Amino acid sequence: MPPPVTASLALPATGALRSLLDQWVGNRRPEAGDTLRSSDAGATGRVALVGAGPGDPELLTLRAARLIGEADALVVDHLVSDGVLQFARRGAEMIYVGKEAGHHTLPQEEINRLLVRLAREGKRVVRLKGGDPFIFGRGGEELEELLEAGVPFEVVPGITAACGAGAYAGIPLTHRDYAQSVVFATGHRRAGESALDWDALARPHQTAVIYMGVGMLQSHCAALVAHGRAAGTPAALVENGTTPRQRIVVGTLETLPAKAVEAGIRPPALLIVGEVVSLAGKLAWFSATGAAVQGA
Repeated sequence: MPPPVTASLALPATGALRSLLDQWVGNRRPEAGDTLRSSDAGATGRVALVGAGPGDPELLTLRAARLIGEADALVVDHLVSDGVLQFARRGAEMIYVGKEAGHHTLPQEEINRLLVRLAREGKRVVRLKGGDPFIFGRGGEELEELLEAGVPFEVVPGITAACGAGAYAGIPLTHRDYAQSVVFATGHRRAGESALDWDALARPHQTAVIYMGVGMLQSHCAALVAHGRAAGTPAALVENGTTPRQRIVVGTLETLPAKAVEAGIRPPALLIVGEVVSLAGKLAWFSATGAAVQGA
């Protein structure tokens, strides 16, 4: 097996990425496909709902990088990495609206109104979200507000955390021998909402990925066991996936909560459950610090 790729090799200087982007944008001619929902925004600006990916700035799409570099204003979520923000041009307005557990900079309704206001000021706005804006990113809610206000928009998908963290941890989310399907769920629910569909999440021959579930890890693992998953089912937490701070803790549904406490795992971290997790030690290729997978 080849040696792990360290962060110093995997993440070149952002300046080099910026130069590459500048060269690419300078040589690129506008195309018919480079349009928003409205072909003529008039005096109104426009909003691009952009997925920033899971952390590694090289995982941005070219379109995302270009739009970030052209934006007059960026409305930025908590999990957007600093490396991604360095693609922004000098003088661009940067507005942080991040949401963390127990603390929201702005309520969602105010974020929606902010996007409309900035666009009506004639600005090119990038609404920048970690991962993919349509996977637990409230992107649909924001676009509904823009549509009602008559603001032109487009959506640029990003690599969602499950795909990015799984790939960098050496955990294939599907595998012919272990998992024929994969399901995503979020551990963070609106106040008053019912519990997750544990029967669906606990199905065999399936990989379950739970976003934002570190705070409820013990209860999540117990619920999966109570609904039919074996206590010995492999499970992993990937903290700060795809970044130089990535850490992986591997155990089972029974042992993972204690291992996570011992390792001091904190958000953002992703819970991956299923037999595919058993491949992490074998397929791990990326090492942020040279440390091995913990708790295999």
